[in-house]
Amino acid sequence: MIGTGKHGSRYAQHILEDVEGLDLVAISRRSDEGKVQAAQWACRLHTDWLDLVADPEVDCVIAALPPSLNRDVATACALAGKPMLLEKPMAVSVPEAITIHDLFVRQGVALTIGQTLRYNRVIRMLREQLASIGALYSFTANQRLEPATMAWLDDPSLAGSGVTFHSAIHVFDALRFITGQEIVRVMARIRCLHSSRLEDQLIALVELANGVIGTVDCSKIGPARSGRFEFIGGKGQLHGDQVHHVCELICGQQRLPLETSEPVSTIVPLLRDWLACLRGQQPNPIPGEEGVATVRVCEACLRSAAKGGWEEV
Repeated sequence: MIGTGKHGSRYAQHILEDVEGLDLVAISRRSDEGKVQAAQWACRLHTDWLDLVADPEVDCVIAALPPSLNRDVATACALAGKPMLLEKPMAVSVPEAITIHDLFVRQGVALTIGQTLRYNRVIRMLREQLASIGALYSFTANQRLEPATMAWLDDPSLAGSGVTFHSAIHVFDALRFITGQEIVRVMARIRCLHSSRLEDQLIALVELANGVIGTVDCSKIGPARSGRFEFIGGKGQLHGDQVHHVCELICGQQRLPLETSEPVSTIVPLLRDWLACLRGQQPNPIPGEEGVATVRVCEACLRSAAKGGWEEV
């Protein structure tokens, strides 16, 4: 595990407690907290991540890092022949994302992207039920989170971008996953409300390959959370909120709640599918090209915000 901060430590804990067949052999973290974690988790500590990649007992690597570091880490893993699970966003630009993806393909090494929202049970229910509302006419989606507290998320040299790459990327990928449609054009506006350099609010018009147009609203500006998706079709509407774990079908004036079962930590099923992929038991759950596709959408949003008007993805 390279990067055992707030998110990376979640991966580590799930490997230790919830995923049989994966062993946490080593971690890499530069701060003193790494020594505490390595002792707590009974694994080796490499202060230099290159040493972790070179460790002969490390078979595969998970990285949860500021995205500006991803290209170098991914390159080392690909050249070492070690499969990688790379947390989103996989890169800070389309050229970097393509470079990472193409290198893993050339080396014949598996690259998996941590688009964990695909494993949320509300998102899966929306995908399963979408056909029940007939032809899709429009949609709206949001992910509204509390203001960011980590300083590096407002540092262009580390984060690359604000909520577009660190929040909306989940929504764009979920829309692709639920509808089965690529996003082809966007028109976006961004603002900095609490942040100083990188946007903490994004609002975008989004056009799918089938011509359907909807809206996406992502922010880290208010004290309350939501993750709502609404789809309008020829036979009704389908609504769900992946944060509050509710889903419903609306026909006329009637609201029908849909049972989504208990919520799960989305990291756990991703890790289990990744392990099955590494063992050759199933396909790559979220291959590199999926990460490239979402980076393309995010970059198009930033171009649109800078230039005005529609931008092709």
